[in-house]
Amino acid sequence: MPEYRRVLLDGAAVHTVRDGDELVAGDGRRVKTDRAHHLPPVTPSKVIAVHLNHRSRVEEFGARLPAAPTYFHKPVSALNAHRGAVVRPLGCKWLNYEGEIAIVIGRTTRNIAPSEAAAHIAGYTVGNDFGLHDFRDTDAGSMLRVKGSDTLCPLGPGLVTGWDFHHKRLRTYVNGEVVQDGSTDEMRWDMHYLVADIARTITLLPGDVLLSGTPAGSRPVSPGDVVEVEVEGLGRLTNHVVTGPTPIREDVGAQPTESEEVLSTALGGDWEFRGIRPPGR
Repeated sequence: MPEYRRVLLDGAAVHTVRDGDELVAGDGRRVKTDRAHHLPPVTPSKVIAVHLNHRSRVEEFGARLPAAPTYFHKPVSALNAHRGAVVRPLGCKWLNYEGEIAIVIGRTTRNIAPSEAAAHIAGYTVGNDFGLHDFRDTDAGSMLRVKGSDTLCPLGPGLVTGWDFHHKRLRTYVNGEVVQDGSTDEMRWDMHYLVADIARTITLLPGDVLLSGTPAGSRPVSPGDVVEVEVEGLGRLTNHVVTGPTPIREDVGAQPTESEEVLSTALGGDWEFRGIRPPGR
């Protein structure tokens, strides 16, 4: 299956094709994959994410799936890349990973049936739908700052075409330890359904991204942690967490909170809240 990556090569954003352990630009220049400065593999006009889709995640929260999927929006300013730093703002504690599969639109898409969606998909990449749950109380519903803060949408390493999403394993690792282990078999709504559903009222443009949901096991991470999401046939997306250099401003807007809803969401469902503390560092 062909894999395409965007990298920074001699100061310019360049599209490359993977050839073993090298990336080859259109003009013939080559760079080793482990030395390349990766960029997000696509440049979407919008990133749309589904709330709940994986059965294990629904069961973890003791929730019920709605009759149809619900969605939120991540601004493109949140985009990040393979090996990029994910910033946890100073003063925030509850930054969670969510390993996902990202659908990439290949042509203008509007008002199609699920059976037509495959022809409108360019390919797939790996995503990590990071969430800053410190703002969950103020952004409940919109998820704007929770999911849309800067650096919280890593995608990559590359765009893979010709990939069949059926029966594929998805795993997330923190510092080398498996923390999420799911499969596309547990998704309530598949990739084609999600594309067709959104395209009923929203025109999808080439490069647009749909995040298809995460399995159980999303938990907080801390500065210094390395988070990797691996999807069978798509590769492994690697990021590390750092602390932002400046605190959240206190002279404007709602401040980070630690309500029961924040803790419950960050820690995976109904928990005994007494004595809970954020992860170290």
